[in-house]
Amino acid sequence: MKLEHFGYNDKIEKLRIEYNLTDFGVGRIISEHKERYIVKTEKGELDAEITGNLRYTANTRKDFPAVGDWVAITEYDDDKVLIHSIFPRKTIIERQEVGKQGEKQIIATNIDYAFIVQAIDRDFNINRIERYLTICNASNVKPIIILNKIDLINEIILTDLMSKVQERVKQVPVIAISNESLKGIERVKEYIVKGKTYCLLGSSGVGKSSLINNLSGKQLMKTNAISSSTNKGRHVTSHRELIVLENGGIIIDNPGVREVGIADSSGGLEKTFETIIQLSEHCKFKDCTHTVEIGCAVISAVESEEVDKLSYENYLKMIREKEHFELTVAEKRKKDKNFGKMVKQFKNLKKSNRY
Repeated sequence: MKLEHFGYNDKIEKLRIEYNLTDFGVGRIISEHKERYIVKTEKGELDAEITGNLRYTANTRKDFPAVGDWVAITEYDDDKVLIHSIFPRKTIIERQEVGKQGEKQIIATNIDYAFIVQAIDRDFNINRIERYLTICNASNVKPIIILNKIDLINEIILTDLMSKVQERVKQVPVIAISNESLKGIERVKEYIVKGKTYCLLGSSGVGKSSLINNLSGKQLMKTNAISSSTNKGRHVTSHRELIVLENGGIIIDNPGVREVGIADSSGGLEKTFETIIQLSEHCKFKDCTHTVEIGCAVISAVESEEVDKLSYENYLKMIREKEHFELTVAEKRKKDKNFGKMVKQFKNLKKSNRY
């Protein structure tokens, strides 16, 4: 299989030349598990690890390879390669790292489209859809919303759910499907273009792995049922994986994501909540928080039902998360800077005591 089959193009080749990587081989990360990688190359799928230099020059987790990355490699065994460098990324989908203050977690890189998958039977939540939209919009990744398991409801309920989503989420395609009856699967396939990379986003148990199986026509991914005791999905996919479909589309499957923490999301919130942002330009005060101020155009729009109240509340919640994340990052940098100064002072003191 040629590099072009999993997304290589002239733009990536130009980056290879620009960054003096022509002496290395090229591969794309298709799987990652605890800093061990599988790289897809023209020779096939090879086990990979990063060089010591790449490890020790990395400042954050973002400096390590991620699924979707194009990497410069050299072979050191029949089926093993070393990763020397990561090509500049076109897009990065990321969220707040769970349990780590001020850190980000990369979901996938070099993505063109994201399928945001939600099941209508259990955790259907438009607030969560808006969260996924925000991280997609921050990354300039085109979102497509998929509502799965429609075989469990009647047409009247489905029409109502679709209307609710489309009222809050404008100008984003919404596709209703059933992995059981295959209804809507052909419409999903219409959005898959040869050479483009797609990412699946959604909680565990919403049907992402089943969707990949249906799109490929093969049982590529293991599937599982919803737990009857917790009504939650089990993490069938334990790591990220890249799959090339027969029609030339490239799909990255991800473990289920229950927490979608908002990081800095530059431009993401503005695009997701475009109506609120436009209304805010007419607020009486430039620094209006849209919470208690007199003359707030946003609050007026909510009261007149021009803006959905739940969407407005979700916007305020994500703004608070964004501000908290930025504050934590600033505090972390300050601590790191102070620690660096302390180490430097200690070294100077130790050096002066020698003489």
